[in-house]
Amino acid sequence: MRVKRVLRFLLLMLGMIASGSAFAQSATKFGLPGIALNFGQGVDLVDTLELLILFTVITLAPAILILCTSFTRIIVVLSFMRQAIGTQQMPPNQLLVGLALFLSIFVMKPTGEAIYNQAISPYMDKKITTVQALDVIELNLRSFMSKQIRKTDIGLFYAVTNTPAPNTIDDVPIHFLIPAFIISELKTAFQIGFLLYIPFLILDMVVAAVLMAMGMMMLPPVVVSLPFKLLLFVLVDGWHLVTGSILRSFN
Repeated sequence: MRVKRVLRFLLLMLGMIASGSAFAQSATKFGLPGIALNFGQGVDLVDTLELLILFTVITLAPAILILCTSFTRIIVVLSFMRQAIGTQQMPPNQLLVGLALFLSIFVMKPTGEAIYNQAISPYMDKKITTVQALDVIELNLRSFMSKQIRKTDIGLFYAVTNTPAPNTIDDVPIHFLIPAFIISELKTAFQIGFLLYIPFLILDMVVAAVLMAMGMMMLPPVVVSLPFKLLLFVLVDGWHLVTGSILRSFN
């Protein structure tokens, strides 16, 4: 039961973060509740341990929440793109993470708005209970993840646990759905990354063949191919194409 309560608490936090700016704009209307901590006499040790576990889960929450959104696919594809071009640390990691974050907000906006309008706002207005808000948040997140997930990835966890698979994806437990969603996102990101590598790999092979034919064995092909790869990327408007391909992959 405690694990289930922690999972439901994470779902509530994920709903608040996924709702994005809409929740931030209305945050000033509500006061934050006070928290009193007492580790002295009269406090049950079990309650204290539960509180420490809760703080630990909150610390890990950002990483967990990132894995339940479109951020994983976007950041992996952008990293592959940088490696394919061969520019090492350009664009820097901070820029790629920032771009991936804002693209994730763009992709998750419909889900975030649905969570805010159907769960967060009514819950703050005390029109629905915590359990009802969590059910709505879970329903919207499951709707997003179900569109991106592969049945084979869900079947993997049922095969490992030797349990019969349900008839519909709506019956899949959330602790099965989330890791299956992460695996599906990683596979999709690697497929897009492979397609990004092909034109730059061909250009590297052409440059290497030309240098070998000219007898310039000691000159690294990367030194010559890098300017051509940057020129090719700019001429085809690479940022526009890559960003468009990532966003369309979620449809």
